[in-house]
Amino acid sequence: MSLEKCAASIKLILSDIDGVLTDGTIEIDHNGNESKRFSTLDGYGIRLWKQAGYNFGLITGRDCPCIYHRAQNLGIEIIRAGTFAKWEAVVAIAAEENLSVEEIAFIGDDHPDLPAIRGVGLGVTVPHAPQELKNAAEYIAQRPGGYGAVRDLIDQILKVKGF
Repeated sequence: MSLEKCAASIKLILSDIDGVLTDGTIEIDHNGNESKRFSTLDGYGIRLWKQAGYNFGLITGRDCPCIYHRAQNLGIEIIRAGTFAKWEAVVAIAAEENLSVEEIAFIGDDHPDLPAIRGVGLGVTVPHAPQELKNAAEYIAQRPGGYGAVRDLIDQILKVKGF
């Protein structure tokens, strides 16, 4: 199905973090503290998405304090960290938010994301993803993970919705 047809009904975007909202690099200091670099392009896109009246959430295999700091900064309340069961998380979030999975977009970059990309209304991946994900996705972001991939997705959906 085309991006335009899929995007029209999207009310919630769920995103992986590493490789999507970041470039996938994990920095660990000598005390074992983990840090990540997030793009302000994505952050502003998430703010635009929320200002348009829609919701945004995170589903990630890793769990570290920096995820919650970034989510709090952007007003993201839907967070599932430390899970590789991404599709199960999508289904649970859909039920909690009273949405069908067809009203959800999911953007991911690697094999644990594949069931969610296949199962939602708009499955999205990034340019550096494995070919299997690219084949399953309705849209491949024009920007790489960590450098505005989520912003690109949000811009595309909002354009379809007339914003």
